[in-house]
Amino acid sequence: MELLIANASDKPIYAQIASQIQDAILSGELTEGEALPSIRSLANDLHISVITTKRAYAELEDAGFIDTVQGKGSFVAGGNRELLREGRLKRVEELLAQAISEAAVADISARELHEMVDALMEDD
Repeated sequence: MELLIANASDKPIYAQIASQIQDAILSGELTEGEALPSIRSLANDLHISVITTKRAYAELEDAGFIDTVQGKGSFVAGGNRELLREGRLKRVEELLAQAISEAAVADISARELHEMVDALMEDD
């Protein structure tokens, strides 16, 4: 898993980290029970404060995406399939909203957009 920090972003660094880890979990890149880098290790790799990585992990834990075991580290949470499904649904909705906006700019009708989605779904 590679995390990218955008200094020019208006989103705080801890939120960028949490969002990217959450996306990796929702996409299946990180799987249930998989260990995350230690807070110190991640801070060193990204050249940021330990406090920042600790806050990102705390947000992920509060949202139910990771579990932290004192002395052992942080791991992708398991057993919460409904939470993961809701997260995936939210992500798909965001992407569809973006696609709809792009379609409007390109003057693509709703019917054409539906046909595109149907064709893409048939390919899978």
